[in-house]
Amino acid sequence: MDVKSAFQNGYLKEEVFVKQPPGFDCHEHPKHVFKLDKKRGRNLLIVQVYVDDIIFGATNDSLCEEFSKLMGSEFEMSMMGELNFFLGLQVKQTSKGTVISQQKYIKELLKRFEMESSKTIDTPIFIATCIDMDEPGFPMNETMYRGIIGSLRYLTASKPNIVFSVRLYARYQSSAIESHLKVAKRILRYLKGTQDLVLYYPSGDNFNLIGYADADYAGYLVDRKSTFRMAPFLGSCLISWSTKK
Repeated sequence: MDVKSAFQNGYLKEEVFVKQPPGFDCHEHPKHVFKLDKKRGRNLLIVQVYVDDIIFGATNDSLCEEFSKLMGSEFEMSMMGELNFFLGLQVKQTSKGTVISQQKYIKELLKRFEMESSKTIDTPIFIATCIDMDEPGFPMNETMYRGIIGSLRYLTASKPNIVFSVRLYARYQSSAIESHLKVAKRILRYLKGTQDLVLYYPSGDNFNLIGYADADYAGYLVDRKSTFRMAPFLGSCLISWSTKK
């Protein structure tokens, strides 16, 4: 769904206040705000807004139709149909489930950094990798290194298994040397061999939220700091993967 009447380049000079909408105001607590009731019985409607683009989905088709009519009655809208491509994410929906990937983005990334003919590798990071800010080496083009890291960070939306290695190498963007570029390109070689792997969310799965967390004490050999990791699952589906030193 696309909003036609959005003002993307305007500047709001006046103060903007959000109050209780007409018909939903509470006379006993006029200064309170409302908490959104996200569920209607067992059905769920999820809406994501990005500037003037809206993505929405529900466990019941009637909720989608009702939301579409409601928005259309308030704003000038145009329906774009079923979600297939959004901000570099490719989405394929079938009766068995939903597939999310960034295969096209990976191909463009490999071409941009001239890695199309590189050899593939099985892992994004070597198990004994240990890089330091003060290790010897020749300085390199920081713009190129930052470009690789920035592009890879966006790719973690559909490739959560590269989160740890990308964030590790992101620490050296201000003082990158040849060895840093070498390990960063290892991720690109890994992506070349695994670009067909996707995130799969089967239909009919439950909505139980389960999180797995782990931390090592002073495990990073360079500065002896700990690393915390967390992976939350919605049903059987991985929805995020985070790591923090």
